[in-house]
Amino acid sequence: MIDEITLRRVLPRVFRGLENEEPVSRSEVWMRDAVTFRRPGSYIIEAESGTGKSSLCSFIYGARTDYDGEILFDGKPVSSFSIGKWCELRCRALAYLPQEMRLFPELTVMENIDVKNRLTGFRTPSRIREMLEMLELGARLDDRAGILSIGQQQRVAIVRALCQPFDFLLVDEPVSHLDARNNQAVASLIASEAAAQGAAIIATSVGNKLTLSDYQLLNL
Repeated sequence: MIDEITLRRVLPRVFRGLENEEPVSRSEVWMRDAVTFRRPGSYIIEAESGTGKSSLCSFIYGARTDYDGEILFDGKPVSSFSIGKWCELRCRALAYLPQEMRLFPELTVMENIDVKNRLTGFRTPSRIREMLEMLELGARLDDRAGILSIGQQQRVAIVRALCQPFDFLLVDEPVSHLDARNNQAVASLIASEAAAQGAAIIATSVGNKLTLSDYQLLNL
């Protein structure tokens, strides 16, 4: 279980030497002495393109280590974590929806979701179908992901991301291809699942923000 994630003077190495220049100098995340995300709670990281929002998610998830500074989970530096520890965290504590979604285009909607759910055993088939119905995808279960619109693919990826227990849910521009109605449906599903687990949501945004009712906004 993770109760809090803290960033201490974290900066992507690609921004070395730019600490006193915009946008780094005005960031509320990069190079701050301590930025802490606590569960339960909701956080939206708003940023312009190219300022590192996807990098931030990858750093927290442990997928990338090309940064200066420290990231700590409950006070423990993640740099000391073994591969086994990261695997455990990614199955039981950290859920992640990357911006590029990473669906298998040749697999159906249900097959894409089952790839993850077989690893975690967290969701029943009926619950998966219920979530897909909530996101207006109930009639697309047997369609190949590759023929869906980008917005539909995004919603499939969201359901897949929720097929595990989590303390923190990282979602990188989760509604960038969704209209207002689907944005609200996604926000409602994500918020209810996070609340059920007492978890925190960390979402990034360029402009089209996840419509959460109560969140802390940070500018990257």
